[in-house]
Formats: sequence, structure tokens, C-alpha cells
Amino acid sequence: MLKTLAGAVVCAALVLTAACGHSSAKSPDDPYLTLDHAGAQRHYLVHRPAAPAQGRPAAVLVFHGGGGSAAQMAETSGFNRSADANGFIAVYPEGIDRSWNDGRGADTRAGAAGVDDVGFVAALIDHLIAAYDVDPARIYATGMSNGGMLTQYLGCRLSGRLAAIAPVAGSLAVANEPDCTLAQPLPVLQIHGTADRIVPYEGGVVRVTSGNRGGAGTQPVLSVAATQQLWRAKNNCPPPVSSQLPARTDDGTSVTMDASRCPGNVDVVLYTITNGGHTWPGSEGRLPEVVVGPVSHQIDAAETIWNFFAVH
Repeated sequence: MLKTLAGAVVCAALVLTAACGHSSAKSPDDPYLTLDHAGAQRHYLVHRPAAPAQGRPAAVLVFHGGGGSAAQMAETSGFNRSADANGFIAVYPEGIDRSWNDGRGADTRAGAAGVDDVGFVAALIDHLIAAYDVDPARIYATGMSNGGMLTQYLGCRLSGRLAAIAPVAGSLAVANEPDCTLAQPLPVLQIHGTADRIVPYEGGVVRVTSGNRGGAGTQPVLSVAATQQLWRAKNNCPPPVSSQLPARTDDGTSVTMDASRCPGNVDVVLYTITNGGHTWPGSEGRLPEVVVGPVSHQIDAAETIWNFFAVH
């Protein structure tokens, strides 16, 4: 049993959100594309819906977690299904060395290498507008874990290019707080589990990092409460109103929604998954629960996130 547990921990350290021992082959209909940026070839997947919505399409950028990939995120997040149902384009960027520079410095491989992921995302947005006629007023970002922390960072750096963000299991790095400024108000939906064993709900260092070969990091993240307070302050929001979501199933988790309705059709919303782990709600949960904590099936993250994006 100890040997099995040790193997699970090693697997999770290497691939936080990828499926250990599972294929991550992409759909043959979704092209794996390249974009030259800062002297490097960057990669991303594009999923175009079979029945696009009328007019210029929206685009959702979906960022994988540390150790993950574009193909893995496309398979596990549910956004291909949501794109087909709602007519938007789902875009899955891929990080250097399967990681993102989310502002935590050497805690990630991309951060240690000084990768300009903010610049890459800005260039990718420009490319999507030119190549796919994407509506520049309806470009959104979401991500899991390291990808969720990058999503928070993008909110601080690219608020003028993004219509809304929705980080999952990833709070804002403490180092990013002092110079986090908004070019325009930014709707924010955050999803985080209280039993997250990788990115603590109460803040602190991330417990598994690519930059430290699977060991704990050194650069802390804000607590979920402090992250929410930051976004409420930036958007001039009133205190949130709390409500309990009805249970869909008996899986040991529950969901509380704290919502602030802010000026200018801007909302800052938190879904707290009580007893939820470092997982994507509604997914298969392929990593061992002992490592990442429980998966909640009280909400479908992709469905919840798109419903939020669609009204902003």
C-alpha cells in the first residue's frame, strides 16, 4: 500500500492535472497549431463548434495545470462539449515545459526560465481575432491550478483584453498583488475546494511545484478570501451575498456561492466547494483522492463557467 501511495504522489507531483497512465490524444478534428512568440514556437489547440453561433464568435482560453497539456485539458475540462452546445471557440494554449509563468518566479519551470506567458497570451488573442474573426469584446480566460493562477495573473495584466476570468483551484500569487491594476472592470468567477491539498484554500505556499521538482514552493499565494477581496476592491463591489446551492448528488461535498453584484454589469463570484479537493468539478478525477482530495459533482465547472461568461 505504501508503495502504491508513493507512486501516486510521484505521479501527481509530475502531472498535477494530467491523467497518469491515460492517453491524452487530441481529437483529429482539433488542429494543434503553432505561434511564434519571443523567439520560441508556442503551441495551442483550437476546437471550433460544429454549429457556430451567428455573428463573430466568442473564444474561451482554457489553461492546463502544471504538468498538463493542451490535449489533456481539452479532454478533461468539458469545454469542447460546452463549445459545441453554445457556439463559441475553445482554445487550449500549452505552456513551456508543461508549466506557466504565473508570477511565482522559480516555483514553476516557466517562471524560472523567465517565459513571457502574458505576452504570449496577448499575441494569441491578436491571432485569434485575425485568423478566426473572434469578437474582441468576448474573449475569456479560465484555467486549473497553475493555469488558474495564470488566469488570475492575466486578469491583472490583460484586463483590457479579457471580458471575464474564471480561475479554478488557483489563487493570486502574493507577489502579484501590489501591482495588480485593471484597465477596465473585470468580472471574476473563482472555484476552489476547502480540501485542496495542493493550493491551500487559506493561502500559503503551493505544495507541489514544477520548479522544485514536485516539492513545495517558496512563493505564497493569497487565501481565497483575500483574492476575492482584491477583485471586489478593484471592481468597487459591495459585500457578497451568500447562498447554498442545492445538492445534485451525495458525494460528500457541497457548494456555497458568494456573489457580489458590482457596478457596470460586473460580478465577482466565489464557488466554495466544501470538502472539494484540487480537482476540476464535474470531471472524472483521474488522480488519486489521497493525493488531490475529492472531486465534487455538485456542479459542472465548464457549464458553470460558460454560464458566467455568457452574461458578461
